This record gives sequence, structure tokens and C-alpha cells, in this order.
Amino acid sequence: MLITRVYTKTGDKGETRLVGGQKVAKDHVRIASYGTTDELNSIVGIVRWHNRVSGATPAVVERIDGMLHLVQNDLFNVGSDLATRPEDRWAGMVRVNESDIERLEGWIDTLNADVGPLTEFILPGGGPVGAFLHQARTVCRRGEREVVALLREEPDTDPLPMKYLNRLSDYLFVLGRWAAKQLGEPEFLWDRPKPGPKGG
Repeated sequence: MLITRVYTKTGDKGETRLVGGQKVAKDHVRIASYGTTDELNSIVGIVRWHNRVSGATPAVVERIDGMLHLVQNDLFNVGSDLATRPEDRWAGMVRVNESDIERLEGWIDTLNADVGPLTEFILPGGGPVGAFLHQARTVCRRGEREVVALLREEPDTDPLPMKYLNRLSDYLFVLGRWAAKQLGEPEFLWDRPKPGPKGG
């Protein structure tokens, strides 16, 4: 791919083009869905930077970075898929598939076995790696909701991106817990309100 010109001026009137060339409004549900995927990818990039300067052992840093490198590539494929109407796909187009989802599930099972069960909901925070992973998780959930809206509006859209994002948000949650444990970042739990006295 060769990109020689960054600006096109197409967006000056609030419109943009999908991969197949169709012009749509910038607030179209398809644009929102892959825009959120792009936002998520940027946050994952921030996580990778904080991980590299975290001071964790090289093995931990490389394990987290290796997984998130694959996730970022997957997210580009998800975004490309969402930016392309089903009728405009081409032979050999790279898209996420069931094996990518199974890879996430394998990571979830392995990491979750290492952190143990939860006793209460987690408050996002504790350290930069964990905090940004929790932010990535919430943005991933928003992206999933936007793909659901896209599927409702355009039922011919492939549901695999939604399935991938659903599993990815679970993975980001578990990775946030695992990374916090490995990096020595604290994990804050929600102080569940105690029931008040009965009566008024």
C-alpha cells in the first residue's frame, strides 16, 4: 500500500467514502463502528508503550507485547471489514475468523487460571498498564454495541467482527488483571454498599 496524500477534502461536507467507494455521512453507523475500532487500536498502542517501560521482567513484557501486537493487527482487519459493505469485498480479503476468536479464548483461559476468582467488581486504575487496559475494554464494548446497531440496520453484515469484539473485551479484562499481578500494580475492588437499616 502506498499513501501519498493524507487529506482528500471529502470530509469538509461531513461525508466520507467506504472501501468500495460509496459516499456516506461521517456519522453513519458503519463509520462509527470502525471509528471506534480505530480508537480502541490506539489505546492498545498506549498499553504497549506503558508495558515496555513498566520495569517488568523481559519475559512478561514480551508476553504482553506479543499478544497485543496480534490484537492490533486483528483490529485493523476488523476495521477494514467494517469499512467494506458485503457486496464490495474481494477475493483474498483478510478478515478476522473463528481461529482468531479461539486464540483469544485460549489466552483468556490461560491468564484467568493464573489470577484466580474475583470476590468483587474491580475499579479501573491501579497503574498505567491496568488502567489503560480497562479503558480499552470499555471502548471495545462500545464498538461491539455499534456493530450490533450496524447489524440491525444492515443485516447482511458479517457478525464475526461483533463476536471478535465481544471476546476481545473479555480478554482485555482478564489481561488487565493478569498484567496488574505481574507488574505489581494494585487492584482496587468496589466497596459494595452495605444494606441500610430497615424502616424509615
